[in-house]
Amino acid sequence: MNDSTRLALNPPEREPSSPFGIYLHVPFCSTRCGYCDFNTYTAGELGSATSPLDWERASAIEIDRAAEVLARSGSAPKVDTVFVGGGTPSLVGADVLVGLLQRIDSAFGLAPGAEVTTESNPESTSPEFFATLREGGFTRISLGMQSTSARVLKILDRAHTPGRPQEAVAEAVAAGFEHVNLDVIYGTPGEREDDLARTLDAVVDAGVDHVSAYSLIVEDGTALARRIRRGELPGTVDDVLADRYEQVSERLSRAGFHWYEVSNFATDESGYCRHNLGYWRGGDWWGVGPGAHSHVAGARWWNVKHPARYAAACDAGDLPVDGGERLSDEDRHIELIMTALRLAEGLGLDAFTDTEQRRADEQVAAGLLRHRDPGHPGGPGYALTEKGRLLADGVVRDILL
Repeated sequence: MNDSTRLALNPPEREPSSPFGIYLHVPFCSTRCGYCDFNTYTAGELGSATSPLDWERASAIEIDRAAEVLARSGSAPKVDTVFVGGGTPSLVGADVLVGLLQRIDSAFGLAPGAEVTTESNPESTSPEFFATLREGGFTRISLGMQSTSARVLKILDRAHTPGRPQEAVAEAVAAGFEHVNLDVIYGTPGEREDDLARTLDAVVDAGVDHVSAYSLIVEDGTALARRIRRGELPGTVDDVLADRYEQVSERLSRAGFHWYEVSNFATDESGYCRHNLGYWRGGDWWGVGPGAHSHVAGARWWNVKHPARYAAACDAGDLPVDGGERLSDEDRHIELIMTALRLAEGLGLDAFTDTEQRRADEQVAAGLLRHRDPGHPGGPGYALTEKGRLLADGVVRDILL
């Protein structure tokens, strides 16, 4: 048994009253998008090495083992949030997703009012899919739209039937989902301002209560990175990305959305993604599935990536851990500032050292941070300004130096 497995088997005792989440990773995709470097696999890439049935069985085993480990540590929590991500969770079908949610409820227990989200590709959903999920206890749907421009989608290697994301939103709402998110990617090479404008109009018209808008990041090793390196496509330009972000923020604000994290917008607080807030606030979660990461009370570990190795480890009765670390107080401090300062609520003064407060005051003078409003529930602190949102990573870097 390696040290990382020992860490996962004996995590520090967590604060029982703090929220706890489960992340479930579905590693399957029908095709590989050119910009994606996630831990995902097409059927052709996996061959006969493993199958969705193997993944489903192994995930159920890990869920049970996770509950046993946390119960033994004296901090077995009720689950406040579940997030099923991927990959393409909708490919495995609603019955499988509901069955694994029931397994989580049986092993841990879902807290009253638990938020349960699944990502879905509009092309692999249907009215029956959404109805089964809603009846099975899911409360939130996140759909990948990325763009309405056929040209942009082609560059991203995304295949959508025109209008299908909006149809999927309507089907989810008809099935009883009050909370639906659409993902948008801006800054794709060759994207024009009017391409993004039409996408944002479609998002607003779809009637969702949440939008995640991400700047395209060209990751090394992806097909998109290779095309840019060969000169087939232009690279991304920071000034253009900033202009596109301002366009996103202005259009969504005009439609009644407000930002609560730099890349995330909702029509009101009930639409916030509570699971992701747990990440940004330094909370605890157990990641189930190939390559999934976990964090419990300052201990972090991650699973083996390949689905076949993952399934073999679970079938052998082992935790499928590939690596881990125990975060120091300084590590946790740095990570909290890096993530929580991206939230509209900002961070309280007690999260900063005296030196960091002086640096933060310099950012206030530069117009990138502001002092939180008097009477803020979290007390005095700092929060990003509109200008600061465009430079959030640099603001954090300058505070931490």
